Amino acid sequence: MHGFKLFDRFKSTQVHALSPQDNNSGSRGKLSKSKFTNSGSGAQALLPYGLPTTELLEPPIDSYLKPIDYVESLADIHRRLNNCSQTDKSLLCIEQYSILRGLGDPKLLRRCLCAARQYAIDVHSKAVLSAWLRFERREDEFSGVSSKDCSGYILECPMAALVSGYDPKSIYDRCQCGQDGLEAFSSQILVGNESLSLEEGGDVSFCIGDESVRCVRFKIASLSGPFKAMLYGSFLESRRDKIDFSRTGISVEGMRAVEVYSRTTRVDLFCPAIVLELLSFANRFCCEELKCVCDAHLASLVCGIEDALILINHALEERANLLVASCLQVFLRELPNSLYNHKVRRVFCIPEARERLSMLGHASFFLYYFLSQVAMEENMALSTTVMLLEGLEEFATEKWQKAFALHQLGCVMLERKEYKGAQFYFEAAVDAGHVYSLAGVARTKYKQGQQYSAFRLMNSLIFEYKPAGWMYQERSLYGVGREKIMDLNTATELDPTLSFPYKFRAVMKVEEKHIREAIHEINKIIGFKLSPDCLELRACFFIALEDYESALRDIRALLTLKPKYMMFHGKVSGDHLVELLSHRVQQWSLADCWMQLYERWSSVDDIGSLAVIHQMLVNDPAKSLLWFRQSLLLLRLNCQKAAMRCLRLARNHSSSVHERLVYEGWLLYDTGHREEALSRAEKSISIQRSFEAFFLKAYTLADTNLDPESSSTIIQLLEEALRCPSDGLRKGQALNNLGSIYVDCGKLDQAADCYMNALNIKHTRAHQGLARVYHIKNQRKAAFDEMTKLIEKAHCSASAYEKRSEYCDREKAKDDLNMATLLDPLRTYPYRYRAAVLMDDQKEAEALEELTKAIAFKPELQMIHLRAAFHESMGDRTSALQDCEAALCLDPNHSDTLDLYNRTQDQATRSI
Repeated sequence: MHGFKLFDRFKSTQVHALSPQDNNSGSRGKLSKSKFTNSGSGAQALLPYGLPTTELLEPPIDSYLKPIDYVESLADIHRRLNNCSQTDKSLLCIEQYSILRGLGDPKLLRRCLCAARQYAIDVHSKAVLSAWLRFERREDEFSGVSSKDCSGYILECPMAALVSGYDPKSIYDRCQCGQDGLEAFSSQILVGNESLSLEEGGDVSFCIGDESVRCVRFKIASLSGPFKAMLYGSFLESRRDKIDFSRTGISVEGMRAVEVYSRTTRVDLFCPAIVLELLSFANRFCCEELKCVCDAHLASLVCGIEDALILINHALEERANLLVASCLQVFLRELPNSLYNHKVRRVFCIPEARERLSMLGHASFFLYYFLSQVAMEENMALSTTVMLLEGLEEFATEKWQKAFALHQLGCVMLERKEYKGAQFYFEAAVDAGHVYSLAGVARTKYKQGQQYSAFRLMNSLIFEYKPAGWMYQERSLYGVGREKIMDLNTATELDPTLSFPYKFRAVMKVEEKHIREAIHEINKIIGFKLSPDCLELRACFFIALEDYESALRDIRALLTLKPKYMMFHGKVSGDHLVELLSHRVQQWSLADCWMQLYERWSSVDDIGSLAVIHQMLVNDPAKSLLWFRQSLLLLRLNCQKAAMRCLRLARNHSSSVHERLVYEGWLLYDTGHREEALSRAEKSISIQRSFEAFFLKAYTLADTNLDPESSSTIIQLLEEALRCPSDGLRKGQALNNLGSIYVDCGKLDQAADCYMNALNIKHTRAHQGLARVYHIKNQRKAAFDEMTKLIEKAHCSASAYEKRSEYCDREKAKDDLNMATLLDPLRTYPYRYRAAVLMDDQKEAEALEELTKAIAFKPELQMIHLRAAFHESMGDRTSALQDCEAALCLDPNHSDTLDLYNRTQDQATRSI
């Protein structure tokens, strides 16, 4: 291997990770003073820290679990989920969540969390997981919503989480919060009427100071065994009608409450202070039923952070399980804001507090996983994050949990520039079985000036395991000259989704004063994977060229992804740079903005469209329609997290109830609640007929069912939508969808009319639908030409090349699919097509390799299923079963994989 050529070079002279003056600036992607001189004074003013240099660029160490072989790990999880006991399933779902985090699919992760909540048994786990699910939807960003508000389903209901027991089938049912509240209110009235007419038939008095409380002896005796022994046993109190209770610590009001409870078994009438006194009394005299009632009632009263902070110490002291859970639930449902409250941090971070929680069963791996994940998203370098991760390590019981906690601690220490500590944790994670942590060990050695040692470590890793892109990427940091570039190119070949190699090659071209070539290089990854760091880099290149309009576009798009993004490694806010650049470009009026948006949307220039909408929102931040448009673009760009944030802002800024219902419907649809989304659409239509409400209803129905009857309904809904006022951008989308439904119904002429009408208002994507119509009519040349028009017009054309491949001969199809892969290596159809062609040509090994190289960086369901089918056809049942299990881990209900899995199992059984 070419890596060995570096050994002698390293031995001859020590090469330090950074030059002495840069020892404190080796964090990822830092922009520093560059040796490259900008050509214009304007560019110099806008790049006060110069352009980035290759010596300071480095990729992050991923903080999640990264298996060496994803398919093997997914298959193992699936097998264990199928064979484990019900009590272990919830924790296994969290392990599955941890492995799938590396795939970056929010829907997969939510499904894992839902399953973990579904199989949770104890109150603590239910409270943590329901809060975690709420956090994933970021309901804290909704205006007018409190932490205790219920989504309407048991899955996330705060009250249902406080009910212990195992009932997995009911988890997706609607909860009864509102009904239960009415019943409780009615009960309070009844109890109140009863308690006002206190009975005079008491036969024992409890004296506290100068006052006494008359009680019914057998009622008090029934509260607990100790009371029964006191009042009916051999104690003196059994023969007295007056008993001194002055030294028991209860007040007169508290004893009166005991008397009322002894007759009614309710504590609803009393203020919280009295109920707390009853709770203490119940503990002292072993009144278990009274304790449970007080615990449950106090738990129902916790409504906010202040309530929880007051009550949690009482709850811990009195060992009130439900009350502790309710307080914790409020803290968790207020995340991330609650982490900025020092009193809340003390509850979770101080070792003594953790011990108190643990004694009651309220400190767990679940809890600290959730807390530490939120803390890391907020700020990895804070001491709070370290303390929460120490809690995660403390409560880790299984090997993978230890490895995960230690690896994350290593990542945080690396971020804090505590390199010795980071190395210690990474090495411990490796010992616990997490091979990827070796990259962290190498990085910390590099940071401590041990470049040769770091290189050797990564070199041995590449030889010991099947090489992966991240291995070569990491080794490239420690190589020099041509070998470094070869490693980066190999990393891209093995995993084209890694952004660091593109960034490094681009910056290297800038250092060679080839800025346009640098832009071409960074465009390769921006074309299929949008990220703030790559947009920032390209913006810097454009500034160096004094192309301020393009630079401004990229920074506006960047701020759409991360509104508070700081440029130049945290030194200049993105908003400030936008302000500076705005003075150097032509100013647009609102009408200009709409025209620009129309042009960019029509040419499928999603980044340009994002930038225009960002500019419009700066001038009118309360425009819900614009936030909604932004969310649509972000979804198209596969930026789901940012898209959901924009959709929440659209909901918050909606000016009417019917508009808010539509945005809530889309939020529900995107989190899998289709029936609720449909209900919101219908409510919105009942208030006011609007394009968006009809479109939402049609879209939701189309996704649920497409039988002839429902297709007819969807057509009617889309026609109603088109009759309502809207702009050409959305009407073009509706016409395109309507054409698609007509094609599914076999109404090709009506479909063609819809697509032509959409094209007339510049909905460019309608070319694809029209091509489909031509193809069905056996007009293959016309279909090919139609897709060619789309390729010529669209900025993002990978999908168009992929689709055009269906309308041409085999060789041309191969060329189009190769181009689609070049433009967007994350598209899986080209790999599957090429593999199928190779299999047809009886090139089985090559077919498997075509799929395997793609699965290595994108373990996607359809590709894994196809490889399983290939293995089965070749008689390799073991590999076929493993691939099936991995695919079923991604989607346990995938019918084709289930059929293949069962068939392969039967074959394996018969062959024994």
